[in-house]
Amino acid sequence: MLETLSDYCPYCGEPIELVVDCSVDEQCYIEDCFVCCHPMVVRVYAGGESVQISLQRDDDATS
Repeated sequence: MLETLSDYCPYCGEPIELVVDCSVDEQCYIEDCFVCCHPMVVRVYAGGESVQISLQRDDDATS
């Protein structure tokens, strides 16, 4: 199940939309900002009816 989620780029602060696969409970991947092209760490948590997204600068992320 795909869902479009909105958040703000941790680099440029512009609003962005990401299409995420909500059939996976927890995922983490890197995606470039569509505005400034910087790499962001995207974390998605899907549990029941709610889906949460967290965007973090790649240079600030820890494993």
